[in-house]
Amino acid sequence: MKIIIIEDEKPAARRLKRMLNDMGIEVQTMLHSVEESIQWFLDHEHPDLILLDIQLSDGLSFEIFKEVSIESNIIFTTAYDEYALKAFKLNSIDYLLKPIDDDELHNAIEKYRKYAIRANNIQFNMEQIKKLLVNPLEKNHKKRFMIKVGQHLKIVNTKSIECFYSENKATFLHTESRNNYILDETLEQIEEQLDPIKYFRVSRKFIVNMDFIKDIISYTNSRLQVKLEHFNEFDIIVSREKVRDFKNWLE
Repeated sequence: MKIIIIEDEKPAARRLKRMLNDMGIEVQTMLHSVEESIQWFLDHEHPDLILLDIQLSDGLSFEIFKEVSIESNIIFTTAYDEYALKAFKLNSIDYLLKPIDDDELHNAIEKYRKYAIRANNIQFNMEQIKKLLVNPLEKNHKKRFMIKVGQHLKIVNTKSIECFYSENKATFLHTESRNNYILDETLEQIEEQLDPIKYFRVSRKFIVNMDFIKDIISYTNSRLQVKLEHFNEFDIIVSREKVRDFKNWLE
């Protein structure tokens, strides 16, 4: 179980960490502000569970969720009860009022463990059903994209596309002939149309074509940098939470 604590009062954070350690649970890291937390989530694989104070030194912790999409479960730890309704609209497991009692924390952790077991069983069953109902080899993946260039329409074969990327709220494709074309669709929409055997979304900004990968380099914070045959506009970095899936995809 990977757990982090977000708490602006460092003595309170250390006390909470000791309480978890006494339960045999190791805390991955402790964060102390909205700004620090946003940056950490952008650079690291998200944990299973977050113990989260609501009022931090630089604002309410709800601001974090406006900047970063977080699917981790949350146990709120706060001295205020007026935010309970808003908290439960997120992935909330429990809402503990300070000072936190050992038994209440233990019960909240157990509640998370039971929830995680149920969620894993449901996910496993759904994956088995999908395998029975859908053969991925039979899916019709997109073979070409229609691009508008001025007053003209151009057909670009998908197999000639090195990568798709987003920049300044626009989506582009880059071809092996070193051309960039703007698209009307988002990366999320494009990802659904591509063959997952050939294409992989390495980050929020990039989808790459395996056929054009020429080098993979170790990068900071346990990430990877991908070099393509003809794309030099930006660095392509595999986000930390994608590294494991990316390596599995390459095998």
